[in-house]
Amino acid sequence: MLPDLLAGRWADVSLTQPEFARYSRHVIMPEVGLDGQRKLKAAKVLVIGTGGLGSPLALYLAAAGVGTLGLVDFDVVDTSNLQRQIIHGTADVGRSKCQSAADRLRDVNPEVQIDLWETHFTSKNALDIVKHYDIVVDGTDNFPTRYLVNDACVLLNKPNVYGSIFRFDGQATVFDPRVGPCYRCLYPEPPPPGEVPSCAEGGVLGILPGVIGCIQATETIKLILGIGEPLIGRLLHYDALNMTFRTFKIRRDPKWAVGAPHPTIKGLIDYEEFCGVRGGASATQPAFSGSDITAEQLKKRIDAGENLFVLDVRNPNEFQICRIPGTVLLPLPELPTRFSEVPKDREVIVHCKSGMRSQKAIEFLKSQGYTKLVNLTGGILGWADKVDPGMPRY
Repeated sequence: MLPDLLAGRWADVSLTQPEFARYSRHVIMPEVGLDGQRKLKAAKVLVIGTGGLGSPLALYLAAAGVGTLGLVDFDVVDTSNLQRQIIHGTADVGRSKCQSAADRLRDVNPEVQIDLWETHFTSKNALDIVKHYDIVVDGTDNFPTRYLVNDACVLLNKPNVYGSIFRFDGQATVFDPRVGPCYRCLYPEPPPPGEVPSCAEGGVLGILPGVIGCIQATETIKLILGIGEPLIGRLLHYDALNMTFRTFKIRRDPKWAVGAPHPTIKGLIDYEEFCGVRGGASATQPAFSGSDITAEQLKKRIDAGENLFVLDVRNPNEFQICRIPGTVLLPLPELPTRFSEVPKDREVIVHCKSGMRSQKAIEFLKSQGYTKLVNLTGGILGWADKVDPGMPRY
């Protein structure tokens, strides 16, 4: 049996008459009951990210009556978010995600206290934020922040309810350093930068985060109530295309455990450096260590009739959406078998959607002896911003 997360704080909590009506379907369940609803009201949960995963999990935690919800996000709502981030609406485009999410949550349940942390979640503030909450729910989408969330939870001995999504696949588990493995037990080292595409590069089925986010919310409520078998030590994998769920055991590595004789996690570090993201680059667009060119510069050189070879390494379905005139499509997965189609005697301008895949393509071509390689800064999104505002964005 798991230790009481709330340390008995719920014992003095009472429900109002409107709350009895609101939570009646909970209270009549023996597994929840009056005491369980009081536990939910006393609980404090931190949701990191109010995007694809954060949207459904925050909505359901608020509806369930979790008394305090902390929201961490620094971004603003973009039109491309609306396909999956259901806590936001069309009228919210351009607004702070935290403010947009808070308004929706207060409408769902005005009894819930909403704490807003409109800031980057960093090594400098993570411990000061996390310490106020009983459980952390990770709704992030990049490796530096996932390692940061994990290490902060390990240092403060807090459960971390984890979820991740990509295309048609999702994962969820509970990293509880009190009794089970943590994120580093599953992924001791981050993958090389650019090896794992982001959702912005590879896409995601809009419904998928709803499924995984609801699983995260379910696990959070189980931890608060102390019921059932949480996903501690088990990784749940969901394949939406085949509609299958599978679980895999995660072994607890003693060196990451809280209270280990010689703990490996002694404090928070520079997680962008740890994950190979340097020079201020984001997790979705790593820094490029070579020649580059802006969209405006490329447009001038094309208009001047220079003998350039503009290589598009996106996927064919992306090429159908929009393209730079005169470019040659050679998808990145096919490059190792078709690179001979790329001339060595001409300057090659390589681009993708935003810069990640083009960097990988350049690194591969360099290994094959190519020297006249240039990366298009910002990819085709940069072209749409600076050269062709009428181009479809995705």
